[in-house]
Amino acid sequence: MPPADPSPPTGPATPITETVATPAGEARITWHPAPGPRLVLAAGHGAGGGIEARDLRALAAELPRHGVSVALVEQPWRVAGKKVAPAPKTLDTAWRALWPALARPGLPVVAAGRSAGARVACRTAGELGAHAVLALSFPLHPPGRPERTRAPELLGTGVPTLVVQGGRDPFGRPEEFPEGPYEIVEVPHADHGFAVPKRAEPGQEEALARIAGSVVRWVASLG
Repeated sequence: MPPADPSPPTGPATPITETVATPAGEARITWHPAPGPRLVLAAGHGAGGGIEARDLRALAAELPRHGVSVALVEQPWRVAGKKVAPAPKTLDTAWRALWPALARPGLPVVAAGRSAGARVACRTAGELGAHAVLALSFPLHPPGRPERTRAPELLGTGVPTLVVQGGRDPFGRPEEFPEGPYEIVEVPHADHGFAVPKRAEPGQEEALARIAGSVVRWVASLG
């Protein structure tokens, strides 16, 4: 799949950071605003890392050029410097408390996230009125435990949903996903963090371009 369309000759806006109080502690939103935005894509990180993840960085760099403001959300545990994520219920509580800030621009909000953040987006999309869901590296099951499926979370979003999954993700390869009301894009050779082997073809830059390009085209189809 080719990368996204060429970008207009305007530089990216300076990111804007804000802190939001939640019942689980202070969370942080880093805004990457688009000029004349039509959507907001709010993306949470996983349980093993933060908003510096390569896929989140790629989306924050590309989507504002296509009319989508990107809000990268850091959960309170991460802001506090803790190394272990809390229970899913606590993650959901913080995400709900953040939602008014994400919706403040008055635009449709696409709930997004990678890994654990994707699960949060899926679980809360319906109640929060998300316009759609983007699930990056959705952890369909723990590694080596396919019987412990989390498919019901993905199948129950109730809104347009796109999954972007690495071809060798131990948390669920694309062919393991059940049929359902969602789209799925495979990133060949990529692991759970969308890293690809050095000698793989396509390579790392092409993998990130595939992620960004797929999301650009998908959000354009949302209307």
